[in-house]
Amino acid sequence: MKKTQKISIILMILCIGCMLMAGCTGQQDTATSQKGKITGIEPGAGIMQKTEDAIRDYDLDFTLLSSSSAGMASELTKAIKEERWIVVTGWTPHWKFARFDLKYLDDPKGIYGGEEYIAALSRTGFDTDNPGAYEILSRFNWSPEEMAGVMLAIEDGKTPEEAAADYISSHPDQVKSWIGDVSGDGEGVAVGYVLWDSEIASTNVLKQVFEQAGYTVKLSAVDAGPLYQAVASGNVDCTISSWLPTTHSMYLEKYHDDLVQAGTVLRGAKIGLVVPEYVTIDSIDQLNSVADKFA
Repeated sequence: MKKTQKISIILMILCIGCMLMAGCTGQQDTATSQKGKITGIEPGAGIMQKTEDAIRDYDLDFTLLSSSSAGMASELTKAIKEERWIVVTGWTPHWKFARFDLKYLDDPKGIYGGEEYIAALSRTGFDTDNPGAYEILSRFNWSPEEMAGVMLAIEDGKTPEEAAADYISSHPDQVKSWIGDVSGDGEGVAVGYVLWDSEIASTNVLKQVFEQAGYTVKLSAVDAGPLYQAVASGNVDCTISSWLPTTHSMYLEKYHDDLVQAGTVLRGAKIGLVVPEYVTIDSIDQLNSVADKFA
């Protein structure tokens, strides 16, 4: 046998051995590194950062999966239909609490904070450049139940525009209190928002309120970090997607010098980890004991 043939055979044997060893190692890794999964939303969302903090501070044997608001809701819906265990990043108001029996896991370390509120923010100077629109922005306020109703209508098949129009037509006195005697006369307003179901609902209602007052409205959907930057830099005039004091605290701290808190859109909001009611644990610090059920 030629020397080159011997070398080729030796290399082939070594390659096969490496493949077999890799296969064995992979099987061992799969068997020993079984972790639970938390289904999240967009990577830039404040609730995702809080969940990373929760994984660290509770020493959870879990992986956080990035998705989107719609993707999270889809995975939750499928899991409930199949009666599988699932844990998701959740917030209130959201239509899922009207559709399914869900519960927040207790958070003894307080990672997700307490009750939240949703604030209306504007760029500096918006109140003097467009005082009428700023007045409407500062007065726009509704309840979690009212917001959830619009979200549920969208989930049931209406477009955000249709759901917002239905809400406005059925709440004329409330809309009148928001608008007051303001007249926009075709002036433009740029509104930014994040693609959460709650913010899609509220921002489309605000858009039609502005339009009823005579304004021309441009909507821009971006992730939370870029949204704060856009308002602070004046690329958009305002937003009603600011979750405080916990969820978006990092963004408000970064850009607060160039932002104005115009009003409070909603009180009684909440964020945290959410599971179906049939899941038999009640606290985040119990997750590791059943991590395999969330694989």
